[in-house]
Amino acid sequence: MQEIVNHVKMGLLVFVRNLLLALCLFLVLGFLYYSAWKLHLFQWEDSKYDRLGFLLKLDSKLPAELATKYANFSEGTCKPGYASALMTAIFPRFSKPAPMFLDDSFRKWARIREFVPPFGIKGQDNLIKAILSVTKEYRLTPALDSLSCRRCIIVGNGGVLANKSLGSRIDDYDIVVRLNSAPVKGFEKDVGSKTTLRITYPEGAMQRPEQYERDSLFVLAGFKWQDFKWLKYIVYKERVSWTHNIQREKEFLRKLVKAHVITDLTSGI
Repeated sequence: MQEIVNHVKMGLLVFVRNLLLALCLFLVLGFLYYSAWKLHLFQWEDSKYDRLGFLLKLDSKLPAELATKYANFSEGTCKPGYASALMTAIFPRFSKPAPMFLDDSFRKWARIREFVPPFGIKGQDNLIKAILSVTKEYRLTPALDSLSCRRCIIVGNGGVLANKSLGSRIDDYDIVVRLNSAPVKGFEKDVGSKTTLRITYPEGAMQRPEQYERDSLFVLAGFKWQDFKWLKYIVYKERVSWTHNIQREKEFLRKLVKAHVITDLTSGI
């Protein structure tokens, strides 16, 4: 009889012990889950950046180090490294992993080979090699490359420039970048007459060679793998067309305007 009682007591103790261990484990897991949730909530509420990685308060004052560095530059003068420094301050993900234009050394730029277009060239090695094998120039002109600081302006192809008489102001910049099929001839008073770079993707490109300025550089902005294929067809005298959605690019540009990295002269973005 005594043995039965002892056995029952032992079983009860084991049960209580296991119950306490399970309760402790439950409390520990609950505490960890609660702590992780609170930490995530705190970081979310206290985050300085939006879902794209931009500072939430883009129209705030310049960071102290930038304000001090460029304090003596008068408005409108060229500020070496300013745009890049400000971009890094408001968008920490910003980096310059490769030269502005791809050349025949593109295979050594490992970072851009890790991402698919438009953030990299992953999977495009053979197409790019074929294109570059018949490309003669990979850089700006020697005159522009020799400048210690280059002031750039980007001219879109919308009608917002009409009757603004900004032509002379546009031509005053060192580098004038035009997008897609933005017209020049006949509109010089409003859009200027100088074109340094014409950046385009397949759907926005001019269709006839004579429409391109003789002294400008044609630049492909590859947003998707088909864009590289399109350029290869053009280089090898074949033809193809594709579609493209630019809503995300417009949102990105609006962020840059709000942060004063670039200026929208016509409020058209």
